[in-house]
Amino acid sequence: MPLEDGNPARWRGQRANGEVSGTPHPEGPGHGTAAPQGSGTEVTAEGREPGTPQGDKDMTPEGAGRQEEALMAELSELVQKVVKNSSWWDRHGVDISILACSFLLLPAGFLCLRSAQAIPFLVGVLTLGVVHHTLTVKGSHLASHNALTESKSWGKVWAIFFIELCSAFTAEQATYNHVKMHHGYTNVIGLGDSSTWKLPFLNRYIYMFIAPLAVPIITPLVALGLLRNVDWKTALRTLCCMFLGLCCHYWLLLHVSGFQSPWSALLCMLLTRSLLAHPYIHVNIFQHIGLPMFLADRKPKRIHLMSLGVLNLPRHALLDWSFGHSLISCHVEHHLFPSLSDNMCLKIKPIVSQYLKQKKLPYNEDTYTSRLRLFLQRYEELMVHAPPITELVGIQ
Repeated sequence: MPLEDGNPARWRGQRANGEVSGTPHPEGPGHGTAAPQGSGTEVTAEGREPGTPQGDKDMTPEGAGRQEEALMAELSELVQKVVKNSSWWDRHGVDISILACSFLLLPAGFLCLRSAQAIPFLVGVLTLGVVHHTLTVKGSHLASHNALTESKSWGKVWAIFFIELCSAFTAEQATYNHVKMHHGYTNVIGLGDSSTWKLPFLNRYIYMFIAPLAVPIITPLVALGLLRNVDWKTALRTLCCMFLGLCCHYWLLLHVSGFQSPWSALLCMLLTRSLLAHPYIHVNIFQHIGLPMFLADRKPKRIHLMSLGVLNLPRHALLDWSFGHSLISCHVEHHLFPSLSDNMCLKIKPIVSQYLKQKKLPYNEDTYTSRLRLFLQRYEELMVHAPPITELVGIQ
C-alpha cells in the first residue's frame, strides 16, 4: 500500500484513547469546512515505539517521520497478509454479488409500481430506492477506487457505468475529487476537508432534513458545471451516459410501471432517487467534519492523518447494503487502505482497530444518533463558521 508523504505528526486536541469530544480547540479559526473536535486538553506524545528507551527516542522531524512511516509499513504488512490469504470471493465476489442482486431486483420494483394498492406500490418505491442507492453510492464508490476488479481497464468501464450512467455524474471529476483530493488530503484545509458538503446559507433543519431531497436534482447540475474541466470527448461521453441513464429510468416508469402522466413519473423518479439521501448526506459529514483539521504544510503523515480525521459509525443492515461497509463501519480502514473492497475492509477491521489502539493512536467511533445530535447542537460552529486548525505539538 502506498504511503503518503507529509510532515511529522504533532497534534493537539485529541484524547489519547481516540475519543472524540465536543469541546472546541482554543486555536484561532482557519478557512475551510469543519471545526475539529477535541477535548481541549493538550496531549504531547512520545513519538517512540513501545519498548524503546526514553533516552533513545529521535526527536528530530526526520526521525519522527521515519517512525510514523514504520508504523504505516507495519500495519500495511499485517493487512497485506490478510489480503493475500483471502479468496477472490472475499476480495471482490461478495460486493459484486450485492450489486448483481440489486440489478435483479429492478424488474420487481418497476412491476410493483403498476399496482393500484398502497402496499405493493410502496414496496416498489422502497425496492427501487434501495437499488438506486446501492448502485449509485456503493457501486460508484467501489468503482472510483477500482475495488471491483483487478483490471484497470475494466475498472474504468465500471466507473463510467456506475458513476455516469447510474449516478448522472462525471467519472473523471468524481474520481479526482474523491480519490485524489479527499483521500489524499483528508481533513486538510482547502484540499480534502469535505467543504463541498457545506451550505452555510441554510439553517440546520433545512440542511439536515429538507435539502437532501434535492440531491437527485443537484447532482446532474453540478456534473454539468464540472464538464468544463474535461476534454470535449469526455464531456460528450458523460452527457450521453447521463442522458441515457435518466431517460431509461423515465421510460421504464412510463412503459413498465404504467405511469400515465409525465409529471407523476418524474415525481416517482425524485422519490426513489432521494429515498436514502438523508443518511447519504449525514454520513458524508458525520465521519470527517468536527474532527481535527490541518494545514497543508503541517499535516501529519498518513497513519496519523487518517486515524485523527476519520470516524466509524456502527453497523447498520440497510446502510451496509446500500452504501457499503467502507462508508459506514469501516471508514477508518477504508481511508488507510482505499483500494480494498467493502468486504475486505470489514475483514481487516479487527486488525486495524487492534493495531491503532495498541500503538495508542486514535480510533474514532460514534453512533449515528450521537453525531446527529452533535450537528444539530453545534451546526453554526461545524457547518457555517471556519474551523480551528489543529496545532501539531507531538507524536502519539
